[in-house]
Amino acid sequence: MKCMKGEVELNIPARKAWEMYRDNEIISRINTDMLAGLEYIQGDGSPGSLRLLKLGPSVHGYVGESTQKIEKVEAGCSVTYRVIGGELRDMYDPYVATFSFLPMGRSEEDKCIAEWKVEYEPLSPETPPPDKARDAALRFLKSFESFQLC
Repeated sequence: MKCMKGEVELNIPARKAWEMYRDNEIISRINTDMLAGLEYIQGDGSPGSLRLLKLGPSVHGYVGESTQKIEKVEAGCSVTYRVIGGELRDMYDPYVATFSFLPMGRSEEDKCIAEWKVEYEPLSPETPPPDKARDAALRFLKSFESFQLC
């Protein structure tokens, strides 16, 4: 299986970034040009839950939506999911992504590193690595900094 990862530094605490990522209402408003909607179609976000992501116009040319099964949630820092439907599933099987939020300093209020990692297997030799998915995920994570919680 192949692996790819990337990370961005966020000027917000890991705890805040994690809360934003795990809240469907908030994450759906962070950058609507990239993520038009997110909803759990089964479960509540715990392992075994299914969620549907509808991507926005800036990434729609690559992937429009995906259905994901939550596989693992590590309290306060990361979530792993497997894509089970949508365009990514048509290109890779498996496609298992992990998003992590790791504190950078000693204080809980310090900056954090937001990491995206994927393990994947292309379904065809012509299928390129998921560079566009990585770049979109990292741009989306970076937009957490400019989102203001009300």
